[in-house]
Amino acid sequence: MSRRKSRLVYSTDPEPESPPLAGDESAPRNPAAPFARQGNQPVRVWLERKGRRGKVVSVIKGVASPAAGQKALLKLLKSRLGTGGALKEGNIELQGDHREKIVAILTELGYKAKKAGG
Repeated sequence: MSRRKSRLVYSTDPEPESPPLAGDESAPRNPAAPFARQGNQPVRVWLERKGRRGKVVSVIKGVASPAAGQKALLKLLKSRLGTGGALKEGNIELQGDHREKIVAILTELGYKAKKAGG
């Protein structure tokens, strides 16, 4: 039978740091929100079937944000729509025809979204 020695650790900090509040200006912004460089450039939502054996895919083109922002937007859309998707060549691809819902979500986030293509 081995005996464990108890080691107590003490901190010299008077109070632990509290997380920022939702309305606080120093709170981190939503990574899926549009960046300033997006400007008035609209985001286009296409519908494609080519090269996918007839399967329908919604493609979002024109999102001017870094890779981390595009990944955050992809994750948000996948969870809200309940579908699969991927980030390919700077475009966001989501399985199925969800153009109406995607445009609504992007508009809610602050993007200027348009339906495009057939």
